[in-house]
Amino acid sequence: MLKIEIDGKEVEVPHGATVMDATNKLGIYVPHFCYHKKLSIAANCRMCLVEVEKAPKPLPACATPVTDGMKVKTASGVAKKAQNSVMEFLLINHPLDCPICDQGGECQLQDLAVGYGGSASRFQEEKRVVLHKDIGPLVAAEEMSRCIQCTRCVRFGQEVAGVMELGMIGRGEHAEIVAFVGQSVDSELSGNMIDICPEGALTSKPFRYSARTWELARRKSVSPHDGLGSNLVVQVKQNKVMRILPLENEAINECWLSDKDRFSYEALNSEDRLTAPMVRKDGRWEETDWQTALEFSVNGLKDFGVLASPHSTLEELYLTGKLGGPADFRLRHCDFSGDGKRKGIPWLGMPIADIATLDRVLVVGSFLRKDHPLIAQRLRQAAKRGTQIHVLHSVDDDWLMRIASRKIVAPSDILSALGSFADVLKAGKNSAILLGNFAQQHPQAAAIHAAAQAMGVKVGFLGEASNSVGGYVAGLPATGGIPEVSRRKSLVLLGLEDLDLANPNLIKEKQFIVNLTSFKSGVGDVLLPIAPFTETSGTFINTEGRVQGFHAAVRPMGDARPAWKVLRVLGTMLGRPGFEFETVEQVRDACMAGRDVQALLSNSTDFQPLETKSNTSGIQRIADVPIYFADPLARRSAPLQKTRDARAPMAWMNGKLLAQFKISPGEKIKITQGKGEAVLVAALDDKLPDNCVRVAAGHASTAGLGAMFGAVTLDRASAEKAA
Repeated sequence: MLKIEIDGKEVEVPHGATVMDATNKLGIYVPHFCYHKKLSIAANCRMCLVEVEKAPKPLPACATPVTDGMKVKTASGVAKKAQNSVMEFLLINHPLDCPICDQGGECQLQDLAVGYGGSASRFQEEKRVVLHKDIGPLVAAEEMSRCIQCTRCVRFGQEVAGVMELGMIGRGEHAEIVAFVGQSVDSELSGNMIDICPEGALTSKPFRYSARTWELARRKSVSPHDGLGSNLVVQVKQNKVMRILPLENEAINECWLSDKDRFSYEALNSEDRLTAPMVRKDGRWEETDWQTALEFSVNGLKDFGVLASPHSTLEELYLTGKLGGPADFRLRHCDFSGDGKRKGIPWLGMPIADIATLDRVLVVGSFLRKDHPLIAQRLRQAAKRGTQIHVLHSVDDDWLMRIASRKIVAPSDILSALGSFADVLKAGKNSAILLGNFAQQHPQAAAIHAAAQAMGVKVGFLGEASNSVGGYVAGLPATGGIPEVSRRKSLVLLGLEDLDLANPNLIKEKQFIVNLTSFKSGVGDVLLPIAPFTETSGTFINTEGRVQGFHAAVRPMGDARPAWKVLRVLGTMLGRPGFEFETVEQVRDACMAGRDVQALLSNSTDFQPLETKSNTSGIQRIADVPIYFADPLARRSAPLQKTRDARAPMAWMNGKLLAQFKISPGEKIKITQGKGEAVLVAALDDKLPDNCVRVAAGHASTAGLGAMFGAVTLDRASAEKAA
């Protein structure tokens, strides 16, 4: 350890630490712009100049390594003069548009200009003008004249998101930040550039000019999307959610958010919101009151099952399991042969932060960047530190990280290929197998789990949704789960649509459906408006088993009600016992009943892999769920639906399969799966395995195909007619 004295205070720091690290440890603030604790050192703003004893001139705290016995002054006359001079230079060309700037009130440059800037500028020359850029539907670069070239956004793309989407061209006063010619910013983490921009050069395009920061009330919350459970700050104006920002939590999302977490709130105020109960009469939807809708529901529910979204709260899932029928939340799963053979609740197998400590990781069946953007980011950082990342999957998407080895096989060969990684994993000191969404949704999911366990290393499940662990804690699946639900004549749906199912046709076959939903989905015979996560209180249990409660940020819209209240009344009217709850806290206490969640977690299974056989005949479908089709909120967020990741699905196949059917990329082709079909545009991906076609699920254009796995047929003749 090295000893350093800063402003008369002594502190010890490790070798390689900088003066900025030492000041942070002491809690001494040094002004800065380009420095960010999660990014590499650029030292190009010079705002953090400090006086170092025996140094001939002030030195940048962010880039000056500590030496033993060093003495530093951060607020001496020499340091202040240097900092004031840097601020003067930074403001030479900065437009004086604070009154109309969208970042006004939360601008780092504005704040520091008060403390370190002069009352007037000595420069009379004209300020430079940098033209605005259109870099996509999420991040606005409309006032690039404000940019101070700190390069945080450039470094974020390279180092955190894994892709350089912005860069600097020119020199001196001609320097400017640009995207590559003709390209937009498309990273699933792009919104973080807005947060780290220290002035109003990069702003949120959906939020832009809609509210001032001092007008907004702030509420803590938790993301309802993937299994990470990212911590959020929901910002509200006049009972309307205006913006969502990250709430820093090093153990979970650090200081980042995925774009899905950040921008899906736009769906909350969409025209598609359901604000009053509706019933279907003579094929037409009619608005009605709650009493009528509930009575109509109870009268129609005979021999019913329950399907609940894994994005629902713990309390809602608990009450769905008490309604009396078989219930499940594993909507996109199709193999339930492992039920009753697991020794506990499947989970990540380690704290999220421990991903950084692994030396070898095998990720099986995961569209990692899109399914788990921030877990992908953690693995990206681990790979930089030397962790070996190995991949077993049916597609070879670019994960934007160093991959030690990969095996790309047809879905039916995932299980047999798993054993080929045994030696490389056992050679590591701290190895793990992480099973992704594709592996969990696989027809041989239980066998894949058992085979992974047999390799003798840690096994973890990358949780699909915010309550993929919480659903089990809530007591689901109940009474046989989805296999039994599929045999029932009627359904209760909670927070889901047909696009959220492994086989959308499961809903179409039912005689009567009661749909508790936040949106006018048109699915069902009764629509009961429920509050989304910003309008209700509840609990999510993330993929590491962390219990996180949150409260409503705004009042429910229209006549919508928190789903736990609707379920409480529905259960009572159905004559079920145990629905005498007055508060959501009582529901949570009843669900938890003094249980320790950590004690319930276990990835051990007694399933024998030989019990399952695969079907390898025909052309196999590979079904991903694109990031912005994954749940009802994301599907209705207008900004997210304008991104590249929200483009309509295509039929991707390798050149050999295209040639076999004499298809050219860009032609339309009919895909048939069982009794369903879809007409899509063919596209080339030579990284796909032979005799496989990649067709996304979760989208209306492919919903008719049915199950996410299975054999399909291609028909070029129909493609010619469609073209």
